Order: sequence, then C-alpha cells, then structure tokens
Amino acid sequence: MTGRLIWAAVGRDKATLAKFFDVLGPERSARIKVVTADAAGWIGDVVVERCGQAVLCIDGFHVIQWATDALDQVRRETWNATRRSGMRAHARDLKGARYALWKNPEDLTERQAAKLAWVATANKGLYRAYSLEVQLRAVIAAKHAGAIAMLVKWCAWAARSRLAAFIDLARRIRRNMAGIFAGLCNNISNAIVESTNTKLRVLTRLAFGFRQPEHLIALALLDRRGYTPPLPGRILA
Repeated sequence: MTGRLIWAAVGRDKATLAKFFDVLGPERSARIKVVTADAAGWIGDVVVERCGQAVLCIDGFHVIQWATDALDQVRRETWNATRRSGMRAHARDLKGARYALWKNPEDLTERQAAKLAWVATANKGLYRAYSLEVQLRAVIAAKHAGAIAMLVKWCAWAARSRLAAFIDLARRIRRNMAGIFAGLCNNISNAIVESTNTKLRVLTRLAFGFRQPEHLIALALLDRRGYTPPLPGRILA
C-alpha cells in the first residue's frame, strides 16, 4: 500500500461510489480481490454489483469503534442515574473516569489506573462494559483463524451482560459476522485510510474550512497524491 489518495468526489452514497468504478473500468475492477470498508450497506451493494468477485471485509477499526461507543453509552447512563439519585460526588468521579475507560490498560497513568480500580469496585456494570470493550480489542488484534471462535464467545458473553448497549452490539456483530470474519482472516484494515482522513481534517483546519468541497478535494489530491502541476519558472526533473 502506498498510502496515496487516488480518487475523491463529492458525496457519500451509492451513486458516488459507482463513479469510482466507472473511472476504474470493468477490466481493472475485475482484478480487485479484497475490499475493506465499514458495515455501510450501500458500500456492500456497490461492491457486489461492480466487482462481485472481491471479498468484502469489515474493518476491525470500525468494530472497535462500535464497542467504544457502547462503552461510552453505558458510562453516560451510569453517570445520569447516579446524578439523578443525588450522589453528586460519585457522579463527578464517574465523569472524571472517562479517559481511564477509553485508554488501553497498558497505557494508563498511575492516576488513571487508580480511577479504573475505583470503577471496578463502585460501578460493577460499568466495569463489565469496560472489560467487554477491552476483550473485543484483543479479539480484533488477534487477526488469525482462532479469533473467529473468540468472537463467537465474545458475542455470547455480551448477550448475557445485562447491558443494553452491548446486547445490541452483539446483535450488530452477528449480523455482520461474515464481513468481520473476512477481515480477520485476510489480516487487513482501514488504518491507512483512517490516517489519511486525519490528515485531511488537518488540511481543513489549516485552511479554516472550505466554501466548496471541490476545493478540499483539489488540495487533498495535491497533498496526499503527490501531484506536481506545472508552474511558471518550475523545471520538473
């Protein structure tokens, strides 16, 4: 992978993605073996229609993001319930635990580790949600055939967790299991794409925004594709 942005267009729907395959053409589309994306149905529909031979993989980054969102939902619910019950100090401590819950265990500071230990004692449901999120990270990071059995067991655990957000997440993962399995078995991810998205957000901030999306696309192609348009007085090697 080069990490270069090769194409961009205005829009986020089936018609926009179909334009990419129009540019690529049937011959080159037929050579695509694997496509990695999130679980958006419109992406899968176009991929099946325009390069049906390709294996559609759901990127592990997005699966972990689903779990992080579920964990934050449980945190907010716990915080609101505590606040409504009049336990203001407890609610304040819960609000301060946000970053400790989000970080990987090996990256915790001493203070954050202490905050997490307090959560484990004082808020067992929230700590169960944290444990589920951390375990799912480990499953996705495994990236081998054994991870499939691990993910099936994780879904069973989440379904029994009595946490609505994670019960819903287990259902979502089961609905998309084929794509997630394909991503694990092919050991690919959208990491370079997400890195490029981050760089594009930086370009937007540096420009203080853009009036037209076409302007952002032009600058993105210049910065991320390596365009070197001819300029007066420039001698190209």
